[in-house]
Amino acid sequence: MSLLSITWTLDPAIFTVGSREIRWYGLMFIIGFWVGYKIVKKMWIREKVDLAWIDPLLYYTIFGTLIGARLGHCFFYDPAHYWANPIDIIKVWEGGLASHGGVIGIIIAVWIYSRKVSHKSMLWTFDKLVTPTGLVAALIRIGNLCNHEVYGNPTDLPWGFRFVENLRAWRQGAEPAFSAPSHPTQIYEAIAYLLIFALCMWLYFKKNAWKREGLIFGVFLALLFTARFFIEYIKNVQDKFEDDMFLKMGQILSIPFILMGIWFIVRAMRKKAS
Repeated sequence: MSLLSITWTLDPAIFTVGSREIRWYGLMFIIGFWVGYKIVKKMWIREKVDLAWIDPLLYYTIFGTLIGARLGHCFFYDPAHYWANPIDIIKVWEGGLASHGGVIGIIIAVWIYSRKVSHKSMLWTFDKLVTPTGLVAALIRIGNLCNHEVYGNPTDLPWGFRFVENLRAWRQGAEPAFSAPSHPTQIYEAIAYLLIFALCMWLYFKKNAWKREGLIFGVFLALLFTARFFIEYIKNVQDKFEDDMFLKMGQILSIPFILMGIWFIVRAMRKKAS
């Protein structure tokens, strides 16, 4: 560590079993979903809901997140490549997940779940589902930090991080090439998401906001994507086509979710609590 930056040299892999790596990113993902599952189960018990509905929600959410995030990356950020090389879509091990695509995937998954399993409104499910999601999102950003990815523009602030740029070569024994001291936007986002998680938990367990259907969901959408919108200003672009854009792709994709969140908040507050 120097006076002007933090040199970040954490290996993305915790350990290796044979040729397979166990990575911090995957561990953060698993921990997030496991804790989220426990929180949702507590909600189910609180509202005296059939516990048999929980496991299907977990499966739908995991698959919706992964499929949506992968397709979102492929078609929001590099559609020409993936239309020309569709087989590359399944090469998840090469990296590339987009949170906006993950949200769309979850929305589709919850629509199917609501029709096939719970037979309740999607908003009823979303109010439960998004309450722990801030924690999951924060852990995923910590996973990005461990992967030396999704960081920000150069900065002269004392907490700027120097990330390994030639990660694959470094792990094969080459001398590491470091980025300029850069904003650790993964940490900024993780802190914002943890605060949103705390607020949603407070709304649900202390204020009984779940009785105003859609309120917690609206708060989550509006705050999470507002945070994402502003942090994008200091984050590196994910693809070169964004260099000449007034707003980055992440900001453009955030606007509809912010507006949707505000609409759900207004809608919920206009209705009487159930």
